[in-house]
This record gives sequence, C-alpha cells and structure tokens, in this order.
Amino acid sequence: MNTFSRITALTALATALVSASARAEDVKAGDLVITQAWARATPSGAKIGGGYLTIENKGTTPDRLVSGSGDVAGRMEIHEMAMDNGVMKMRPLDKGVTIEPGKTLKLAPGGFHLMMFDLKNPLKQGDKVPVTLQFEKAGKVTVSLDVQSVGAQSPGGGHSGHKM
Repeated sequence: MNTFSRITALTALATALVSASARAEDVKAGDLVITQAWARATPSGAKIGGGYLTIENKGTTPDRLVSGSGDVAGRMEIHEMAMDNGVMKMRPLDKGVTIEPGKTLKLAPGGFHLMMFDLKNPLKQGDKVPVTLQFEKAGKVTVSLDVQSVGAQSPGGGHSGHKM
C-alpha cells in the first residue's frame, strides 16, 4: 500500500469514527431529535457566548423551543440574527421558536442561536457544557454543547477565518 492509499484509508477511518461518535451523542425527546450541539470558545473575561444545535421534529405536531438554562451562564435566551435593510440585527425571541412537524430547525451562527449571558467561566475549546432546553411539549431536555474554536462555523470546528 503506497503512502497516498494509507492516508486515504486513515482519513476514511477517522471520518467514520467522528461520524459514529456524533450519532452516539444524539438526544431524543418525544418526537424531537437534537444533534450537533456545540458552542464557540470565548476569550478570557468574555461574559457572552453562543450555543448552536439542530432539532428535527419527526412527529405530526409542532413543538416549540421556549427557553434554555445552564450552570454555565446567569441566563440564556433564544435569539435570531437577520438582515434588515442591509444591516444585521439580533433580537431575542421571547416566545421561542417553533419546530414544525417533519421539519428541521438549525441553530447556527448568523441565524437562530442560544445566547448565554453572564458566563461564569470562559468556554474552552474541548470542553463539554451541559445546558437544559425547555420545549413546550417535549419538556426539559439536557444536551451537552461541545466547545469548538473561537471562530468555528460548525460543530466540526470549521471557520471562515473571522473571529468574534
């Protein structure tokens, strides 16, 4: 086996292992499946952080993510970022966000996200941060946010080269 073949085989094995571990951390709550829960690392002294995840509703009725909480922060809110006349604006969603039946809601940078205020400690890359999500129908669900790099754009740690 030549060097290129070995590298290709090792890359395929690593990808399979990462995929298997990601599936092992999926959280099911009623008709909801929560995957890819992650957060960005924060600089020392930062008091605000963001959390992201994907929620799939496999049921026949809508559910609503109404709030979040965790020991990591003094308070947590659901926020939305959106363009308004060419200006990016962020606003809290006091009534939460609905996950329609058969649909997937993605909380990601630049869109819906969990906003963590009054962080008690910096979020450090490699840490796992437990948070509790409150759903209208599924109730309280605990998930673990995998902390990625400061500039990460996805749970795999990819980034666009920009830092927050």
